[in-house]
Amino acid sequence: MTVLTLSITLSAHAELIVVEDLGGVSAQPYYHALNLLPGKAQSPLASLPPIPIKPYGEADMLPVRSPRLTPGPVTSRTLQAPGLQPLFLIGDDPLSRTWLVQRTDVLRQLNAVGLVVNVEQQAALQALRQLADGLHLAPVSGDQLAEMIGLEHYPVLITATGLEQ
Repeated sequence: MTVLTLSITLSAHAELIVVEDLGGVSAQPYYHALNLLPGKAQSPLASLPPIPIKPYGEADMLPVRSPRLTPGPVTSRTLQAPGLQPLFLIGDDPLSRTWLVQRTDVLRQLNAVGLVVNVEQQAALQALRQLADGLHLAPVSGDQLAEMIGLEHYPVLITATGLEQ
């Protein structure tokens, strides 16, 4: 039996051998960026955009609009969502503000989280937070939630067992 041993040694200065050229653009810049070829070393991080010094804040998320949801009457009904933390949906409108003031104690007892589904400005969100008296409020589009549970109006309290106004 004859054993054939093939040994290939690549030096740092070896030229690439083109086996077949199908056209297109050279990939050599990518190899340079990865420091796979000899020559001037270039960090792959050099081509990344700079990281913003000021991180994004809540004001950058505004305005929040939920076209599927409008202020209006909500018919109470049961839900089967075991484990769902109580949450409520409000907007920056008179009906939501009145509802929030009337229900603050109940919402606090339930440890409910508020989703502000329609709000234009940071000042309006802050005004709602003052009315909420310590309840957590987050500006979030409610369209996907509304579609999932068949909801058209707010304000509404959503718990693991039902929804009610």
